[in-house]
Amino acid sequence: MKKLVLLFVFAIGTIATQAQTATASSKIGYADVDYIFSQMPEAKQIETELNSTQNQLKNQIDTRVQEFQKKLADYQANLNTMLDAVRQNTERELTMLQENLQKLQQDAQATIDGKRSQLMEPVYKKVGKAIEDVAKENGYTFILNQQIGGLDVILYGAEENDVSDLVLKKLGVTPKPATPAQGNQPKQ
Repeated sequence: MKKLVLLFVFAIGTIATQAQTATASSKIGYADVDYIFSQMPEAKQIETELNSTQNQLKNQIDTRVQEFQKKLADYQANLNTMLDAVRQNTERELTMLQENLQKLQQDAQATIDGKRSQLMEPVYKKVGKAIEDVAKENGYTFILNQQIGGLDVILYGAEENDVSDLVLKKLGVTPKPATPAQGNQPKQ
């Protein structure tokens, strides 16, 4: 029984030592993917294309809103002189127009979201590959994203572990200095 206990203690000690060695040899870095994306030439192209699509859809919606408002104003102006059948028919028409307008707005948002995903997917793959290459070339075990959805994930990180500018260089982009609007962006 003593031998079994000693063997168990030895095994636990060996596992703890190996875990400690693995942790000590891990190199962890971080990157700000939003910063990287903002520095890429594709960012302006994507923004321009999304704005164009958004403006086209907004114009369509604005036209429908104006049509709805005109019909609503006509209805309200003539409400007292309308026959009941005409009033009910107009109310049904206004309700349908309003529902169609809401559907158009939802479809427009879905179109914009789909377009954004379509345009961003190749960029995300490109950035992901560059991050992977930088990690391998510089001996990083992990690269974490500095922010997710505008919230800081990395509360503190030594500046030398920020690989954002290395990733940009890997992508062939010369990092520009951070502007005041960008806040605490990487500076290597």
